[in-house]
Amino acid sequence: MDPNILSIIIGVAALVIGIILGKLIFAANTRKKVEEAESQSQNILKEAELRAETLRKEKELEAKEKFVQLKAAHDREVNDRNRKLNDAESRVKQKELSINQKEAGIDKQVKENEAIKANLNRQIELVNIKRTELEKHQEEHIRRLEKIAGLSAEEAKAQLVESLKNEAQTQAVALQQEIIDDAKQKANKEARKIIIQTIQRTAAEQAIENSITVFNLESDEIKGQIIGREGRNIRAIEAATGVDLIVDDTPEAILLSSFDPLRREIARLSLQRLVADGRIHPARIEEIVEKTKKQIEDQVMEIGDRTVIELGIHGLHKELVRMVGRMRFRSSYGQNLLMHSRETANLCATMAAELGLNVKLAKRAGLLHDIGKVPDEESELSHALLGAKLAEKFGENPAVVNAIGAHHDEMEMQYVISPIVQACDAISGARPGARREIMQQYLQRIKDLENLAMTYTGVEKAYAIQAGRELRVIVEADKVTDQDSEKLSFEIAQKIQTEMTFPGQIKVTVIREKRAVNVAR
Repeated sequence: MDPNILSIIIGVAALVIGIILGKLIFAANTRKKVEEAESQSQNILKEAELRAETLRKEKELEAKEKFVQLKAAHDREVNDRNRKLNDAESRVKQKELSINQKEAGIDKQVKENEAIKANLNRQIELVNIKRTELEKHQEEHIRRLEKIAGLSAEEAKAQLVESLKNEAQTQAVALQQEIIDDAKQKANKEARKIIIQTIQRTAAEQAIENSITVFNLESDEIKGQIIGREGRNIRAIEAATGVDLIVDDTPEAILLSSFDPLRREIARLSLQRLVADGRIHPARIEEIVEKTKKQIEDQVMEIGDRTVIELGIHGLHKELVRMVGRMRFRSSYGQNLLMHSRETANLCATMAAELGLNVKLAKRAGLLHDIGKVPDEESELSHALLGAKLAEKFGENPAVVNAIGAHHDEMEMQYVISPIVQACDAISGARPGARREIMQQYLQRIKDLENLAMTYTGVEKAYAIQAGRELRVIVEADKVTDQDSEKLSFEIAQKIQTEMTFPGQIKVTVIREKRAVNVAR
C-alpha cells in the first residue's frame, strides 16, 4: 500500500479518536460544573434562609421595643391628662368657694351702702335747708351793704373788676418782662457759650485791603518807557486792564488804582512782565495782558481747588470752585472775601458740631454764602439771592441754597443751618478790624436809630452813643409811666431788630425822670 494513503488514514483515525475523547472530557467537565453550581445554589439558599430568619427576629425585637416605647408614652400622656384634670377640678372648687365668699361680702356691702345712701340723703336735705337759710342771710346782708355804701352790687362789682383788671395788667407786663429777661438770659448764656467756643477755636487772619496797589521799579528811568511817546503806552495799559496808572513824584514806584483787586493784579503782573522783557509798546502790551489774564484764570482755579481741599469739601461744581477762587481778588468793606468765606465756613463747622448738626453741610454753606458777590455777569438781584440762584443752578443741596439766600433775611429760613450761617457771617464781619464801614453809611445808620425812637409817643429825646451800640431814649414823665418805660424799651428793641441791619447788638435804655424846679426871688 502506498505510504501516503496510509498516513492519511492514520491521521483521519487519530482525528476521530481525538474528537470522541474531547467530547467525553467536555461532558465530564460539564457534569462536574453542574454539580458544583447545584452545591453553590444550595449553600446560597441556606445562607438566605439564615439571613431571613435573623432579619425577622431583629424586626420582631424592634417592633416590641417600639410598642414598649409607645405604651410608655401613652401612659405618661394619660397620667398628665389625669393630673391636669385633677388640678382643674381643684381650681374650679377654689373659685367656687371664692365666689361664694365674694357673694356673701357683696350682699353685706350692698346693705351697708343702702344704709350710707339713706344717711347721705338725710344730710343732703339738711344742707339744702342750711343753703336756703344762708342765701336769705346773704341777700339781707347785701341789701344792708348797698344801703350803707350807696352803691348797688353791680356797680361795686364793676369797680372791683376794673381795679383788678388794672392791677392784673400791670402785673402781666412785669411778669412778661421778667419771663422775657429770663429767657433772654438763658438763651444768651447758651448762645454766648457756643459762639465764644466757636470764635476761640477758629483762628483767622484779618487783612484790610484798599483800592491802590504800589508797583515798585528798579529806577525812575523805567517810568518813561511805561508812559511811552505822548503817553501811548500808559493809555494802552489802562485800556487793556481797566486800571488807572498814577505816575507821580514818588521815587521808584507807580500806583495802580482800581476798585477791582482782580484788575489790579492783572495790571501788576502785566507790568512786571513788560519791565522784565523791556519791549514796551501797545501791541506787546495787549499780548502780555491777554497772557496774564489766562494765567490769572488758571491761578483762580488753583486757589479754588486748594481752598476746597483744605476745607475738606468734596463734589463741588467746577464753576463754583472757580467762583471760590475769584473771591481771593474781591473784598467786602475792606475784608478779603475769600478769607471771610473760609472763616465763616470754619465757624459754621464748629457751631454745627456743638449743636450736633451736619458739619460738612454747614461748612459748605458757609464757604458759598457770598458767591453772589463774584458773578461773571452783572445782575439786578442782591448777592444773597443771586448766590442762591447760582448754587441751585449747579446742583447744590437745598439746605445750602436756602442758607445762602437767607443769610440777609431775603428768603425765609427753612433749614437749621440757615441761622447758623447768618450768625457766623455776622461774627466774621464783626471781628475788631475785620471791616471798614463807609462814614456816610455809619452816620446814616446812627441817624436812623435816633429817628426810629422819636416816632414813639412820649419820647422827648433820643441819642445813639458808643458808636451806635447803645440807644438812650429820654421820655416825658407826664406821658409815660414806669411800666410804660419797660414796654417802650422792649418795643423799640424789637423794631430795631426787625427793621434795621446792624453789626453786633444794640442796647436800648429808656430814661424817665421827674424834675421839680422853682426859683427863689
